[in-house]
Amino acid sequence: MAGNIFGDIFRLSSFGESHGVAVGGVIDGCPPNVPIDIAFIQSELARRKPGQSKITTPRKEDDIVEILSGVYNGLSTGTPIGFMVRNADQRSGDYDNMKDLYRPSHADFAYATKYGIRDHRGGGRSSARETIARVVAGAIAKLALRSSGMNITAYTSSVGNLCLDKPYGELDLSKTEDNIVRCPDAEMAERMIELIDRVRIDGDSIGGIITCVVKNVPVGLGEPVFDKLHARLGQAMLSINAVKGFEYGSGFSGTELRGSEHNDPFVIKNGKITTTKNHSGGIQGGISNGADVYFRVAFKPVATLLREQSTVTGKLEETVLKAKGRHDPCVLPRAVPIVEAMAAMVMLDMVLMNKSYL
Repeated sequence: MAGNIFGDIFRLSSFGESHGVAVGGVIDGCPPNVPIDIAFIQSELARRKPGQSKITTPRKEDDIVEILSGVYNGLSTGTPIGFMVRNADQRSGDYDNMKDLYRPSHADFAYATKYGIRDHRGGGRSSARETIARVVAGAIAKLALRSSGMNITAYTSSVGNLCLDKPYGELDLSKTEDNIVRCPDAEMAERMIELIDRVRIDGDSIGGIITCVVKNVPVGLGEPVFDKLHARLGQAMLSINAVKGFEYGSGFSGTELRGSEHNDPFVIKNGKITTTKNHSGGIQGGISNGADVYFRVAFKPVATLLREQSTVTGKLEETVLKAKGRHDPCVLPRAVPIVEAMAAMVMLDMVLMNKSYL
């Protein structure tokens, strides 16, 4: 199976399955002498781990990271950083009734057809538990970016038809972690939590949108033509489980404007070139222009439902699936740190790419 490596200079190779011994990865290209704060990495994993609240899967995993190489006396050495997180709370028997059939909107049929074999226990490699490796690598990327002052914050901006319409500039993003749905608006957060809980009780699932903002971005990140900054961010986000869409800056709504309305005029402020607006999302011609980079990521409703669904078996028999086990009614709260992690890896990769010009 190809496609398990992400990045050009800062590169993550991930491994592991949902119900295997462990998931983990190898990070290549991390600069030396980066302070590797294990407590910070663990706190990022805690934001992603299951069992956080009533609106996430009740599977219990401590998700303790073990650093295997590449760190000495608390600093990165510049050599590959190997790490793993052991799986603990596995109930593979919950998936026995799915062994010979294909779950609707899952990767089961495509995997079985492509490879001639699949791990039915929780989806194997297609499980969202694979994102643990991304969060660890993203946390290390964040640590490497600290000296640059770059700050990456994601938050839940919509669940179903509940949409936080306020621009991110009007929100206090420091309040994102104040509630279990990770929405910085307390009133909207309560409505979102109530909706997700109703959906959970009904045995159903619901999707939504995560918004991400990157502040203090230097001018010049991004490589035309095929490695535009927004193209790399799009690839990163679209590689996350359950993601159905990506847009940056004005996105699709910008198509409703005329060019005279959409353009971001340049001005001089405090002796520096800046813009009066930011419909461009901080990226022009695929290169960062110094303004905030912001984008939105759409997540579908979770495909596993605790209610009956029609499906078929590998023997071409029609049947009915009633899923068992422990599943998220909405991925958004746990996906926030994953979005941040992928953004951090892209931004660090672009920073290191720029240094090759020196």
